[in-house]
Amino acid sequence: MTQNLEASQLSLNDVRRLLKLEEREGDAFTDFFSLEPLSELEQQEILKIRTDFRRYLSAGKVSEELVKFLVLSPLMRLGGFFDIPIVLTMEDSIPIEVEDGDTLIKGRLDILAVNQPDAELVAAQFWILVVEAKNSAIAPLTGLPQLLTYTYKSLQQQSSVWGLTTNGESYRFVRVTRGNPCTYQILPELNLIDPERSLLLAQVLKAICKLQNVQLQLA
Repeated sequence: MTQNLEASQLSLNDVRRLLKLEEREGDAFTDFFSLEPLSELEQQEILKIRTDFRRYLSAGKVSEELVKFLVLSPLMRLGGFFDIPIVLTMEDSIPIEVEDGDTLIKGRLDILAVNQPDAELVAAQFWILVVEAKNSAIAPLTGLPQLLTYTYKSLQQQSSVWGLTTNGESYRFVRVTRGNPCTYQILPELNLIDPERSLLLAQVLKAICKLQNVQLQLA
């Protein structure tokens, strides 16, 4: 009999055991891609996003939905995720079959950025970034079990995928890599409130977005 599990109810230990994932020591962002300087206009946009978020945060807890609307949407637009051929999907149901074949983990991710398949090359969809959002009162890494579950699905099509879990203020990027066993790395924390780390956040998002240009090499 198949065992049905909800991703939101799983602990990190559950996910590591069921999906046979192992954590690797985290590297620096510059070990994976080059970070381009931000233009003056982009820096001003980050300042505006930070100012808007702090105003709502000062009034109390910022809900998960407001985090997505107030912060993630403008950040992803700034990073280039609204541009063709990237497609964003939200709240998609994702069934994931674990390797032993008798467990099915179900969940709903918040935001998935994918590159559309090339009809001429018959290329599979390339998952660029998976995002799990929490309200501002919850630590971002609380969403790590869900994030790992969702990113794991993409390893059937590609060698690695980036994930992001955030509460609007703190941002934790995770890189999941196919292998025997599959591994994940948690990158250094970025923070929207901190001026320097908020600029680095925008640079990292732009760099990840550009990974869609190398999908054929990674798939």
